[in-house]
Amino acid sequence: MNEAQGERLLEMLAALANPHRLRIVAALHEGGRVYVSQLARELGISRPLLHLHLKKLQEAGLVTSRHELSADGKALNFFEAAAFDIALTPASIASAAQSLNASHKTSKP
Repeated sequence: MNEAQGERLLEMLAALANPHRLRIVAALHEGGRVYVSQLARELGISRPLLHLHLKKLQEAGLVTSRHELSADGKALNFFEAAAFDIALTPASIASAAQSLNASHKTSKP
């Protein structure tokens, strides 16, 4: 595993370490491509809060977005779950830990 892979694992795990974001990924997995307003209604959270969570998920590569125009000319931002597979085993964690850059390593006393 190279340094970028270890950093990516940390980013993905940090993005998933929130109940709202887990629900968002689950909803997108089950419902496919959904626009923001519809997703906010389904999850019962405000659009601004949803946007914050979607941004974190998108930065981690866990969801993708695409702007489209509806038939009546309205701009809609559609989101869907990205394909990802995170294997968490002692071996994969050890490999990721070895690949991290110096800013994540602690010095021994």
